[in-house]
Amino acid sequence: MVVHRGPRPPEWPSGVLRPEAVDREFHQAGSPRRPRPQGGADQRVRRLGYGHPARSTPFTEEDWTNVDADIAPYQRSKTLAERAAWRFVREEGDGLELGAVHPVGVLGPVLGPDDPPSLRIIRGMVDGEMAICPPFGSSWVDVRDVADLHLRAMTDTSAAGERRLASAGRSLRTVEVARILRGRLGDRAPKAPTRELPLVLARFLGRFTPQLRALRPQLGQDFDATGAKAQRLLGWTPRPVADTIADTAESLLAHGLATGA
Repeated sequence: MVVHRGPRPPEWPSGVLRPEAVDREFHQAGSPRRPRPQGGADQRVRRLGYGHPARSTPFTEEDWTNVDADIAPYQRSKTLAERAAWRFVREEGDGLELGAVHPVGVLGPVLGPDDPPSLRIIRGMVDGEMAICPPFGSSWVDVRDVADLHLRAMTDTSAAGERRLASAGRSLRTVEVARILRGRLGDRAPKAPTRELPLVLARFLGRFTPQLRALRPQLGQDFDATGAKAQRLLGWTPRPVADTIADTAESLLAHGLATGA
C-alpha cells in the first residue's frame, strides 16, 4: 500500500491547526487499523526541513520539521500525522510494517494536459511569468525516480521501519534552475530569469505580494537534502537534476502548458 496525502488542513481563524486536520491526514488515507503486511507513505520533505535555522549540512532522515516553530499549518499537519503513523504502528500495528519516502521538490514530465502546482515554477520561468528568481534553494528529484524508490521500498524487506529521502543532489538556487533551462532549451526559453531577488527586498515585498508571502518560510534558505541512504541501501540511482529540469520543460511545451513565448 502506498499513501500520498496532500491535504488542505482546516485552520482556526487564528491560524492554529485544528486537531481533525491531523486526524484526517492520518486516517483518511485508508483505514490504517486494518493490518497489512507493509505500508508506505509519501511524506515530502515538509516533514523534515521546516522550522530550522539556516544550516550548512544537508537534511537527512534523522531530521524532523520543528512543529513549535512559526510554520504553516500544512507543514505542521504533515509532521504530526507522520509521527502519529509511527506511533500507531509501534503501539497498535499488530504486525503492520511502515516505511516512509520523503521526496524533496518533485519535477518531471507530465502525462497529459493537467497543470500540476509543483511544476508551475518551471512553467513560470519558461513563459517569462517569473521575471526574477526568489532567493531560496531546494534539492530536487524526478517523479520517475520517486516512483522507482517507492517500488524498492515496498519490495525490499530492509526498508520496513525506515524513512528514506528521495533527493537527486545538492540544493539548487532557483536562479540556477533558470540557468539550466536557458542552457538546455536555448531559444525556447528566452524569458527564463537570470537574476535573484535580494533577500531583504524579497522579505519586504512578501508583506504585500501573495506569491512571496507563501514562500516566507523558504526565503533565504537552502533546503539541501541527501538521498545517500536510499542510494546506499536500496540501490536507488536518481537521474541528473539537469536532465529532469529539461525533461519537465520539454513536456510542458509539448502539452501546451507552456509556450516559451
